[in-house]
Amino acid sequence: METNQNRLTDDLRRILLCVIAGVVYAVNLRTFVNTGGLLPSGFSGLTLLIQSIFREFLNIRLPYGPMYILFNLLPAVMAFRKIGRKFTIYSGITIVLIAVLSDVIPAYTITQDPLLIAVFGGIINGCAISMCLHARATSGGTDFIAIYVSEKYGIDAWNYVLAFNVCILLCNGLLFGWDKALYSMIFQFVSTQVLNNTYKRYKKNTLFIVTDVPEALAMIINEMTQHGATQMEAIGTYEETRRSMLYTVIASEELDAVVKQLREADPKAFINVMKTDQVAGKFYMRPND
Repeated sequence: METNQNRLTDDLRRILLCVIAGVVYAVNLRTFVNTGGLLPSGFSGLTLLIQSIFREFLNIRLPYGPMYILFNLLPAVMAFRKIGRKFTIYSGITIVLIAVLSDVIPAYTITQDPLLIAVFGGIINGCAISMCLHARATSGGTDFIAIYVSEKYGIDAWNYVLAFNVCILLCNGLLFGWDKALYSMIFQFVSTQVLNNTYKRYKKNTLFIVTDVPEALAMIINEMTQHGATQMEAIGTYEETRRSMLYTVIASEELDAVVKQLREADPKAFINVMKTDQVAGKFYMRPND
């Protein structure tokens, strides 16, 4: 019964985060992005680019919502099959909210300064996407693809998404001038950096732990992360005493909690934390549901 209650609480938390993320994303589109004429990342930017092309060259105004949903259909089907059902359903909540609110919320100008628009719009955009990711969902489009690549190959794919978005911005620059395209690059770069600093699921850290109670610390690591540890015997040259050293790799999002528990179990433990770019071999990652 307690497990079901915890699961329900987690589902409600995820839904709330997805709803807030969708509202924040849509408001950002209708304020900073609309005022600056910027292109956000992924299918959102592609949708705005197509809207601009039809408006400028064909004098046709296309609605944002239906196009945005259409572009997300195929990645959503792929995510439903390859990533997770709840993940896709919760992502759908955000996608639908963005699609509907972007056509309903009136445009509002906060500032006309293009640099402020690019920087603060990028920060808000990154925060909205990060909320989705912390809800184990996404705002759609290239985020689906990035998460699929990260799940399959165990790498951080967000900078590759940035490269894809730059290609879209080059098309925008060639068609409509380079000023807004360059400011859009700043917008997307800021957004990507916010993501890199707030979402750490696909980042990893290596721990080297010198301790006198290796069995107890190895058990903590296993229980908290589902990862094992390699134990090595060593000699401390300062006191010339025999010590044990544990070596393990864990996800960065688990780092603070794990280090805290290790320090509580052995206050004298020496813990060296190193960033890890890539891991080859078996590495457990909590699956998306």
